[in-house]
Amino acid sequence: MAVPYISDSTFQTEVLNSDVPVLLDFTAAWCGPCKAIAPLLDTLSAEKAGQLKIVKIDVDANYETPNKFSVANIPTLLLFKKGQLVARQVGSVNKVKLDQFVSQAF
Repeated sequence: MAVPYISDSTFQTEVLNSDVPVLLDFTAAWCGPCKAIAPLLDTLSAEKAGQLKIVKIDVDANYETPNKFSVANIPTLLLFKKGQLVARQVGSVNKVKLDQFVSQAF
């Protein structure tokens, strides 16, 4: 199952108002490391279904949200819990590091 995309206009509803923790992936179609981490995010999304929501936002099509969180490099992963930013990871990670990162929301 592919991770869905959100936009600046849906950020509040999809991320901040979520009943479960949210992992937000800042990405772009041209980003090699973003493509490399995508299968890990897809797998994690299936593993944590109902416990964790994973969404992506395209930095080329959305400027407000990346600017709000000072995203300068991609991929950047932000982890939210109850509408609050709890962790940030910049750069591609392996499955072990991704699991450790996500564990901060539980």
